[in-house]
Amino acid sequence: QVQLVESGGGLVQPGGSLRLSCAASGSFFSINTMGWYRQAPGKQRELVATISSVHTINYADSVKGRFTISRDNAKNTVYLQMNSLKPEDTAVYYCNAEAWGAILEDYWGQGTQVTVSS
Repeated sequence: QVQLVESGGGLVQPGGSLRLSCAASGSFFSINTMGWYRQAPGKQRELVATISSVHTINYADSVKGRFTISRDNAKNTVYLQMNSLKPEDTAVYYCNAEAWGAILEDYWGQGTQVTVSS
């Protein structure tokens, strides 16, 4: 079992910045890909960014050039630096991790609210 704990959400004005963190804990051998997804009201959950264990990175087109994903493998933690935030970035942001226990399983955090508004 893996627990993912997110932090760093909040209210920010358009053009502002926030940094999300997600720490993985529990019983597992290793973590493959970690990432961030988001879900706005009335919309489906969508990919924001992912990063593999060897730091291969993938971004949604809507956040390229504004968001930066990174991870610290020693701390089993993934970060999302969000700059130049727009109102359309408002959503609940979820951390995701693929972790090896007895098998490879997918885990989700509880979500953290990001609101971009003046």
